[in-house]
Amino acid sequence: MKDFFTIIGGMGTPATESYLRLLNKRTPAHRDQDYFNYILVNHATVPDRSTYLMDHSQPSPLPDLLEDIQQQTLLKPSFFVIACNTAHYFYDDLQAATKVPIVHMPRETVNDIKKNYPNAKRIGVIGTKGTTTDGIYDRELERQNLKVVKPTEEIQRLTTQLIFDDIKNQNKVDGELFHTIIKKMVEEQDAEVVILGCTELSYAQELAPETTFPIADSQSILVDKSIEMADKLRK
Repeated sequence: MKDFFTIIGGMGTPATESYLRLLNKRTPAHRDQDYFNYILVNHATVPDRSTYLMDHSQPSPLPDLLEDIQQQTLLKPSFFVIACNTAHYFYDDLQAATKVPIVHMPRETVNDIKKNYPNAKRIGVIGTKGTTTDGIYDRELERQNLKVVKPTEEIQRLTTQLIFDDIKNQNKVDGELFHTIIKKMVEEQDAEVVILGCTELSYAQELAPETTFPIADSQSILVDKSIEMADKLRK
């Protein structure tokens, strides 16, 4: 197969399925051959990223992710996408292991905010505890002179409940809880845009869309970037 890209997914699997659904739905296809060529690596056994970032004595996901990148590089994809926000903590190590470009999801998300919300200055970030504390989004936002707005302990607790207790544990989306989290970030934390910094939150957005408050859906933005780059391979 030529002119293809590789998706490093499985973190978690329902969220990766959401990425694929959006990718295929947004692809302008009228026959089988109009869809893009890609390989999905659904590496479900990668150790939990947030658990490791909060406690480095826990198993690191880096060796597994490096193995995926190195194995797939042998197949010569045109680019990689990693369908997990927290895994981008290891972005520099992963990119150093291959000459194949890896799309930087947090960077693309912040670029999208600058484009679509040019007047916004206070940007909220919600996700796993690992993502909201490891600085992945902080660095990208600060490069663009944007203010990082973190969740309160209560909002983080609710977000953790939605991600781990509901979606990862039960594959269930509590739409009311999801909307409450976004509302609190806007009304209590004065966030002008809220980044969905976890693919489980993007999964929640797919099944129970937030339409009242401005959000930047990182996985949705990754899908659009994937389509843009894959389309160029055909030209």
